[in-house]
Order: sequence, then C-alpha cells, then structure tokens
Amino acid sequence: MAEGNTAIAAEIAKFDRLAAEWWDPRGPMAPLHAMNPARMGWIVTRLALAHGRDPKADRPLEGLTVLDVGCGAGLASEALAKAGAAVTGLDAAGAALEAARAHAAAGGLAIDYREGRPETLAGKLRFDGVLALEVIEHVADREAFCRHLAVLAGPGAPVFLSTLNRTPRSFLMAKVGAEYILRLLPVGTHDWKMFVRPAELGADLRQAGLRIADIAGLTMDPLSGRWRVTRDVGVNYLVMAVGG
Repeated sequence: MAEGNTAIAAEIAKFDRLAAEWWDPRGPMAPLHAMNPARMGWIVTRLALAHGRDPKADRPLEGLTVLDVGCGAGLASEALAKAGAAVTGLDAAGAALEAARAHAAAGGLAIDYREGRPETLAGKLRFDGVLALEVIEHVADREAFCRHLAVLAGPGAPVFLSTLNRTPRSFLMAKVGAEYILRLLPVGTHDWKMFVRPAELGADLRQAGLRIADIAGLTMDPLSGRWRVTRDVGVNYLVMAVGG
C-alpha cells in the first residue's frame, strides 16, 4: 500500500455491499440510525460553539463548511446540512455515495458528495469542521489518517471522531453481542483488534498536531434502545480535537 494511503479495499467493499439498505432504519445500519441523533447533537453543539454560534438556533451551522469523511450514504452529512452547513461528503465506497446522492436529492438537500479518501483532498481544501465517524477503526494507518484530517481543518476548526474502545466489554457488546447474538450488524462488520483506545487515539492526534479538547461516551439504553451521551467511554465514544 502506498505511503499515506489510509484505505483498506476489503473495508470499502464491505460497506459498498450495504449501500441499498443504508437508509433502512431497521436494516443493517439500524444501530447508526439509532445513535445518530445523540452523536450529531453533541457534534453540532460543539461545532456551533467553536465558531461563536448559538447551538439552539434553527440553523446553528449556517455558512460553515464541513467535511464528512467516510460519509457512507450520508446519515451524518444530512444532519449537518439540516443544521445549515455547506457539507462535503467524502467516501471511497462508490455505491454508498450513489445511495447518498439519491437520498439527499429526494429530501431537497444540496450536499457535495465526492468519491475519494482524505488524502485526495488534503492540501486542496480546508473546512470549518471535519468529521470522521465510525471510520478510524477501519483504516490502514491511523496516524496518517489523523494527519490528513488535521490538514483539512482550517484555522481553529475542530475535528470530530467517533469510534469503539478496545475493551473486553466492547468485545462482548459491539462484536459478539451486536453481530452474533442480537444480529444488529452483519457478521464481520467490525474487527475488535482494530478498535481504538482513547489514549491511542490521543497519541495519533498529537502526532498530527491536534489535541483532544472534549470526549464523551455514547451509551444505549437496553430497554428503550435509545442512545445518549454519557461519561462512559468503555464501548462507543466521541472526541473533539483542536489544533495546538
């Protein structure tokens, strides 16, 4: 693999195969649909505050440019667009992007979806905010990936990531439970060995010139199935990183 190329072909193909079902809230992406309101609420609030906006406004991200790396079929991209952002969605999975374009068009949303990797845009464009949600546990080179994200973030622009912690609990819940017992995800969606501990992610970000400014857990209520932001980072977690 060429230096700086962060993609893994098998991982791209895995998510391309799910393209037709991505927007089915009861399909294989059901967990992402369920967690999206909580994770995007956390991100939109912090992105708005980082740029001096009122997070409670109807369109708190109005006029801001945001890059959604590994956007898939556009769950996060559409939430950002509805909050007023000018969104560029980037993914290496072409079939997923076609699903994203069709869904955005049907909803009257103008989102610039592009096929490629972060290294494709690095050095060409800069954004007011950069997201990479549920992506870093699928890349070949975490350090290089974080460097590309840092280059794509404009001055003072926050970088947001969400991923899975590599703990015994995440193995039981996110791998065995979600894929084999509850069948919430297709078997083989995740490789537990590629889950990322917060300390490891923090080190990768520091190598890229970023530091973690905020961190939170995402926790599902087993009774209601609803997700909420918590202090428990033992399984799913979010980080906001900034330069300096």
